[in-house]
Amino acid sequence: MSWFDALILGLVEGLTEFLPISSTGHLIIAESILGLSEDDPVTKAFTIIIQGAAILAVCWEYRVKLWDTTRAIFTQTAARRFALNLIVAFLPLAILAKEFGEDIKARLFAPLPVAIALVVGGLIILWAEKRKHIESIGTVDEVKPLDALKVGLFQVLALFPGTSRSAATILGGLFVGFSRRAATEFSFYIAIPTLLAATVYSLWETRHELTIAYIGPLTLSSVVAFITALISIRFLIRFVSNHSFAAFAWYRIVFGGLILATWALGWVKW
Repeated sequence: MSWFDALILGLVEGLTEFLPISSTGHLIIAESILGLSEDDPVTKAFTIIIQGAAILAVCWEYRVKLWDTTRAIFTQTAARRFALNLIVAFLPLAILAKEFGEDIKARLFAPLPVAIALVVGGLIILWAEKRKHIESIGTVDEVKPLDALKVGLFQVLALFPGTSRSAATILGGLFVGFSRRAATEFSFYIAIPTLLAATVYSLWETRHELTIAYIGPLTLSSVVAFITALISIRFLIRFVSNHSFAAFAWYRIVFGGLILATWALGWVKW
């Protein structure tokens, strides 16, 4: 893992984590281009830990909401409900990832499955955008535990690389009746327990492989991921106020189609 590799992975993670285009899928493709092995424990650790750095950008952007919730957790019903919603939305993915995560990684963490998922996901987004969207939940404070559970079940789709956790949860929110802004913000919030848990678990699993030699590149990658993730979060919130997600869908279709085309023509051995 060179400094250049670390820089590229940080950029890719930060720019794609919260957009509905699959950060994991883009990281897998980037690792393939850089010649990094997905089976290497250090590479695995990097891709998970920098996700933790990206999620810190959410904590920073919404620090007032998170701090107010923490202070009022024992005194206000709304604060307790918000915290419960995050837990409820997190549990389905946590349970199924423990059961099936390693098998999925062994079989599907490769550029071609990712490309297929990108294209299929793009088509689903286009279909979802043509549906009549009925809003019944205007803000994240109006979300009930059952709503959170439904979105959490959609988040399970993120186990498949190339699907996009953001796309799954945002679309799930729209199907449930969230406004665009509420669906996007709730996707940000439920990423906090999801990605932090994955980061802590990865740190523990790779504690022997991550020697002091990796501190520098890992720090660089994490800082870059944090800064670019913060930019992406602010961009997406502004974007969804006036636009649909169709642009992201077409990006997924074109990018995934390009990977499949170069493979089919024998130009690139993905």
